[in-house]
Amino acid sequence: MLSKRSTLAAAALSFAAALAASHAIAADEPVIGLITKTETNPFFVKMKEGATAEAKARGAKLLSAAGKADGDNAGQIAAMENMIAAGAKTIMITPSDSKAIIPAIKKAQAKGVMVIALDSPTDPQESTDALFATDNYKAGVLIGEYAKAALAASAPGKPVKIATLDLLPGHPVGAQRHNGFLKGFGLASFDAKNNELAKPAEVVCMADSFGDRAKGQTAMENCLQKNPDINLVYTINEPAAAGAFNALQKAGKEKGVMIVSVDGGCDGIKDVAGGKIAATSQQYPLKMAAMGVAAGIEYAKTGKKVSGYTDTGVTLIAAKPVAGIDSKDTKVGTELCWGKK
Repeated sequence: MLSKRSTLAAAALSFAAALAASHAIAADEPVIGLITKTETNPFFVKMKEGATAEAKARGAKLLSAAGKADGDNAGQIAAMENMIAAGAKTIMITPSDSKAIIPAIKKAQAKGVMVIALDSPTDPQESTDALFATDNYKAGVLIGEYAKAALAASAPGKPVKIATLDLLPGHPVGAQRHNGFLKGFGLASFDAKNNELAKPAEVVCMADSFGDRAKGQTAMENCLQKNPDINLVYTINEPAAAGAFNALQKAGKEKGVMIVSVDGGCDGIKDVAGGKIAATSQQYPLKMAAMGVAAGIEYAKTGKKVSGYTDTGVTLIAAKPVAGIDSKDTKVGTELCWGKK
């Protein structure tokens, strides 16, 4: 009969062998990281869902993390370092700060890690190995063209007074959407490579919303105090648009002001259908994440890195079609939306 001590030793050896075996299996499993700007924005929730599903289907391990809020560069750097320590050979990231994150990306690449930007490019864009994202300038152009045509049809000859509820200073996504919107509306603007925000005379108020509903409402309230005759509002995303609508409703002006936006989340499409938002440019975060995971697995298997920019598509969704503007209705938008339905 074995002694109690020898029995425990045998059990310990058996456990150690099992642990070693599990580590051997895990060693063959590609480890891919996903770092988003926040955990609460429906866009990034769907991105994580897409990455999780793709990783599970393809036999990869997904590590995920997020900043505490837009602009939390330190949180994203810490997440990147932790993922590298955990064995990640590909890291997908939506940069909160397009410039400040670059040194951390360079350190990761020096260790053989492939870094893919999703949705938001770095500045310069070439700092990551690849970018899978919406053409944000085009997204802005689409809603600008729609707004111009819709206003011309509903209020011909009426001077336009625009408020823009932007993201945050210097961010490429915010600049591209803002400047694309102005370009689509036919106003003086910058091209897609310029991260400054154009301000033609027709823009009577510009404010940072950080893509947040509450901040969007405050920004709109401030704009109305300065310029109560605003009749067109561009917002960086639909949470900011919802905040803008709340402010307009509170002021009794919601029926006389058009709001256009970008994102295409399910709540946003509901707001289009409900008349709160006139039109939005719908993007596809699940597709971005799935493509990133596939590229990470290919890199793990073959050592081949993906490179350059891949356009993941954008569609104009509008409640009311306008002659000469190609758009899809809210039924299509609902079928393709992400987030809550």
